[in-house]
Amino acid sequence: MLKWALIFFVISLVAALFGFGGIASGAAAIAKVLFYIAIALFAVFLVMGLLAVKAIK
Repeated sequence: MLKWALIFFVISLVAALFGFGGIASGAAAIAKVLFYIAIALFAVFLVMGLLAVKAIK
């Protein structure tokens, strides 16, 4: 998912370079949403992993 966020970020940079404001802002918004989803999933799996380690001990 972080890979897709980076792809949309690059698309937004290229679109902004060529002056396509609507496309650039849309791609940047998608990249931002995907980045926050990836961070949230990371936090959830980190907590689950730490709880699993405590349960094993």
